[in-house]
Amino acid sequence: MSQNKPGQVPSLNVAGAPLEPCSTDPVTGFFRDGCCNTGPMDAGMHTVCAVMTAEFLAHSKYLGNDLSTPRPEYGFAGLKPGDRWCLCAARFLQAHEEDVAPRVNLAATHERTLDVVPLEVLERYALD
Repeated sequence: MSQNKPGQVPSLNVAGAPLEPCSTDPVTGFFRDGCCNTGPMDAGMHTVCAVMTAEFLAHSKYLGNDLSTPRPEYGFAGLKPGDRWCLCAARFLQAHEEDVAPRVNLAATHERTLDVVPLEVLERYALD
């Protein structure tokens, strides 16, 4: 179940159902709530719940977004293959276009992703 405050409208996933958590180990999400929630402050739209692969992590590092190196000063242990992480929707689309996109947990992928990534593309990488 999505991490919503009392009285808050629940976030929805790409299927229109309540957004499920993506990961609490490592803790992910723009708001570090374990879910791929988004809001006005999240310019990158960290809305795609993806399962990291060595190929994607290497590609991301090559593009200047190093997700695998630990950054203890930020409380970030670094990601490894198999970890789930909320990716920016545009970064996921770019990875798809460059044939390095990771698998996606659709139930934990926020509906706002559809503003950037077509559902058909997400479904190609679905875990289920």
